Amino acid sequence: MNAIKETHFEFPGQVGFYKGKVRDVYFFEDRILVVASDRISAFDHILPRAIPYKGQILNQIAQYFLEACRDICPIWLDSCPDPNVSLGKKAEPIKLEMVVRGYLAGHAWREYRDGKRILCGVPMPEGMKENDRFPQPVITPATKAEEGHDEDISESDILSKGIVDLNTWQTLCDYSLKLFQRGSEMAKEKGLILVDTKYEFGIYNDEVILIDEIHTPDSSRYFILEGYMQRQEKGEKQKQLSKEFVREWLMEQGFQGKDGQLMPDMPDAFVETVSHRYMELYEKITAKAFVKSDYDAVIERIENNVLNALKEI
Repeated sequence: MNAIKETHFEFPGQVGFYKGKVRDVYFFEDRILVVASDRISAFDHILPRAIPYKGQILNQIAQYFLEACRDICPIWLDSCPDPNVSLGKKAEPIKLEMVVRGYLAGHAWREYRDGKRILCGVPMPEGMKENDRFPQPVITPATKAEEGHDEDISESDILSKGIVDLNTWQTLCDYSLKLFQRGSEMAKEKGLILVDTKYEFGIYNDEVILIDEIHTPDSSRYFILEGYMQRQEKGEKQKQLSKEFVREWLMEQGFQGKDGQLMPDMPDAFVETVSHRYMELYEKITAKAFVKSDYDAVIERIENNVLNALKEI
């Protein structure tokens, strides 16, 4: 089963390289090139097997949503010269994740369950149940850690620490809420609920621009809209559209990323299942048929497409 586990290109004009959990990032003087590999992570660990077509799927979902939001704010993406590649502006990243939550789920629910009623300086109403909708979406930012886990932070701490100034902070909030509104509307059209997500921004030519992916299953949580209220009323678990099924499989094998736990081997059958589930995610989110790219000589394909794109800059 062919899959893109890693890349090691050396492009003309390249000035740097960064290997993320999923993406290989190539830096140029004023451009950034992102190759979406087929690596998959869970519990802050990269799994040993890559998932065929996962990188293409995430790259194309991100492109789909970024293009749909160009009227809201400036974005980093200029083109996708290959199904697995995005090319765009190199911004100075703002070291914040703008987490927007429409529902009491995930980290917010765990904090609420433990008795907290303020998250990142934002009050949460009394009497809520897991997966209930907030009266309006809330922004619960997190600092971008160089190592380890990101940490919650409040607006007052962001401003007092000088991470951004007040004007920039207000711009980040305005863009984030508008993007979440757009993402929610697009999700509803597909029979989905955008539960929570995160946005990252940077500074390019003295203005705030949207960077990274948006509204993908790796950066967002989706519920199935049909039956949501009935499940809430009965106290049932909500149906999710995410990579949660991968985490569940790992937990069944006794792995949650904790010290001393061994990463389980992923059999071919499970790798194929994950690949097909990602294709289903793509088609559900975009309402488009997924078209597999050619994996024969895939590394050479990516390199040639990128070289051609760089010549046109």
